[in-house]
Amino acid sequence: MGKQFQKRLYPNFKEFSSDLKFILRRRNKMKTLMRGDTIDAQFRERLMLAVTEVNGCRYCSYFHTKQALNAGISREELHTIGTDCFESSPAAQQPALLYAQHWAESDAHPDPGTVEFMAHEYSPEELELIELCLRTIRMGNLSGNLFDYVLFKLSFGRLGASNN
Repeated sequence: MGKQFQKRLYPNFKEFSSDLKFILRRRNKMKTLMRGDTIDAQFRERLMLAVTEVNGCRYCSYFHTKQALNAGISREELHTIGTDCFESSPAAQQPALLYAQHWAESDAHPDPGTVEFMAHEYSPEELELIELCLRTIRMGNLSGNLFDYVLFKLSFGRLGASNN
């Protein structure tokens, strides 16, 4: 019996299309997100890494770890984020980081109570940018994983032929 691909992928085209439409409709907010006016670069990278840790995209992990270091996040904190622990992160950001993790684990379908909790913790503008950040990294993660899936299938075919 052959190996199975273990990374997360989009379950269907509708989910991919939904993320893409969400991002495109808010492309003007992407500038705000990337400028760091409402959510600073460190917070953004923490969110990106929290989702990436769940989805397992090696490309996004490499890129956003580098971005996080450039933004001033310590290697020690990066290690804790990589182990799904946010104790080293600023207390005000911890609810969003836990939410990001839950959001990714639930395939972008978080528990309504958790969504309600977030509405009490963050302003509407912060919530909108957090959601944009999560959708953007999810799209990157699952696309990167799709690329790995293609590589996996191609290499599995060669391995299967050479083992016969």
